[in-house]
This record gives sequence, structure tokens and C-alpha cells, in this order.
Amino acid sequence: MPRGKVEEAHRINQRITGLREVRVVGENVEPGVYTIEQARRMAQEQNLDLVEISPKADPPVCRIIDYSKFKYEQKKKQREMKAKTTKVVMKEIRFGPNTDEHDFEFKLKHARQFLAEGAKVKAYVHFVGRTIVFKERGEVLLLKFAQALEDVAKVEQLPKLEGKRMFLFLAPKAKK
Repeated sequence: MPRGKVEEAHRINQRITGLREVRVVGENVEPGVYTIEQARRMAQEQNLDLVEISPKADPPVCRIIDYSKFKYEQKKKQREMKAKTTKVVMKEIRFGPNTDEHDFEFKLKHARQFLAEGAKVKAYVHFVGRTIVFKERGEVLLLKFAQALEDVAKVEQLPKLEGKRMFLFLAPKAKK
């Protein structure tokens, strides 16, 4: 695309080409099917723009509006939609199959904090070398972890072994 030339999202006024008839809608306009010349003239009389809203319709739909105001309102809608979407944060907590009680409590405290902040928690046991023979220890550890957090979190996925790691996913419970 050449520099300085901005591609418009909608065709407006003289850029609407290759059409004989269009369906016209808008304020202070009698909705109906008009020739493209009539529609342009109607828009010009009101000092507004003819904007192609739905090019795939039969006949294509055009609206008589102030195009700059229309663009501004569309951007505003997109900003509002973006603001409403929430980003999900995933925090990881790593255990070994032989994690002792003090470390477990320490990591439990961190998980509570993460869940209180609204983040999801991915707890996993990493099996190094021959510790893979202690799979059941890892599963018991993760289930104990989930049970200790059941007042603030719900289990999204029960412990599952993938390669050398066993995963458990927790999400914060909805506040009442």
C-alpha cells in the first residue's frame, strides 16, 4: 500500500461504483430503493455523505450520514468493547514430588494471593530423572493442594500427566 493513502473501511459518495440501485436508509430520508445518482443527490442536498453500509445485500444498503461522525462512533464502540474484555492472567506454581510441608504451605499462601487477585493458577509437579516413578505422590500432592484451596478456587482440570509434568488448573470462585 502506498504511503499516505489510507484505505477506507466503507465506500462513500463517488467511490460507490458499479451499482445501479441502492437501498437508502438514514434520518430525514424516506427509506427505499433509489438509483445511485438519486441517492448521491439526496445526500448532497442534506450536506451529508452516502455511505455503503452493507455491500453484499441485494440491493446494497447505503446510509445518508455524516461520515466523520460515523467513523468516530464506530471507534468509540470498539474502544468500549475492548475495555469490557478482561485479560486472564495465568500464574504457575511448581512443586517437586518430594515437596515438604513448609514449602507446600508457602506455595499455598502464594496461590491464595493469586486467586484473590483474580488470576488462574496452574500448579504442576515436575518430575526430574527417576522421580517419575513417584507419579502417585505428585497426584496426591496436587489433590491436597486443590482441596486446601477449595474455599477460594474451583478445579478446572484435575491432575493430568503430560511428559515429565503433572498439571492441575484452578480458577478463582465467583464472588457472591
